[in-house]
Amino acid sequence: MLQYKTKGYRIFQVINTIIMVFVIFITLYPIVYLVAQSFSNEAAVSAGEVTFYPIGFTTATYEYVLRNGDFFRYYWNTIVYSVVRTALSVALTALLAYPLSKPQLRLNKVLIPFVVFTMYFAGGIIPNYILVTQWLGLRDSMWAVILPPAISTFNFLLMKSFFAGLPEELEEAASIDGMGTYGIFLKIVLPLSKAIIATMTLFYIVGMWNEWFGPFMYLDTPSKMPVALYVRSLVEGANQVDPTASSEASNVQSTLKSATMVLTTLPIVCVYPFVQKYFVQGMTMGAVKG
Repeated sequence: MLQYKTKGYRIFQVINTIIMVFVIFITLYPIVYLVAQSFSNEAAVSAGEVTFYPIGFTTATYEYVLRNGDFFRYYWNTIVYSVVRTALSVALTALLAYPLSKPQLRLNKVLIPFVVFTMYFAGGIIPNYILVTQWLGLRDSMWAVILPPAISTFNFLLMKSFFAGLPEELEEAASIDGMGTYGIFLKIVLPLSKAIIATMTLFYIVGMWNEWFGPFMYLDTPSKMPVALYVRSLVEGANQVDPTASSEASNVQSTLKSATMVLTTLPIVCVYPFVQKYFVQGMTMGAVKG
């Protein structure tokens, strides 16, 4: 530990602090502005008076949204899509990454480039649409939202690198004791991979929670729509409330999008602190060995 700080070091600390404060400000300001806008009255938002704090504090918008049955239906759809897709994606990614992390696999040099190829070259929107809706017959089904993006190549590479960095001696000892491949994977590898599994869970659940383009293409029934697509429709103005419908709807029209966005992002903000300790560990350990 330094006993004496030079003038240059103190200048560096000042500059570094200023830069960090600026980065924190530009990162948090959109969130602060969104929350302030959601608690402001319609006139202040329309006039552009809201900056850091609410103007004309009111909870009318949240009361209106929480009484809206459609919003909770979309919310429930998102929860179902996120839980099912995350569980399926983490399982499939692990089952693909574990065998391909073994250098003794004969087709390793062929399969890995084949998988990585999909990261840089996609089939295109129209071929994917034809594949999902016509060949697989998944149009207007939750599986049309869950199955196509089930495995992320980037997440596969992270998990593969993590598995490759695990001590081989543990698996060899278990194999000598008579444990089979699946037993080693379930009882040895997975318990040691909590960090990368938590990281993959966070990646997949955030990706599905914010997903709107897939449901926009494949879902026809409005009742199956996730909340992200509902928010998108509000931003585009398609589902804004009619000012002539009621005085209450008119009062929340300008703040409806902000309140809906706050309620949509709140679960992810609440979940992240519980997986943060695994997130950094999983990212760093997964990037050590390729």
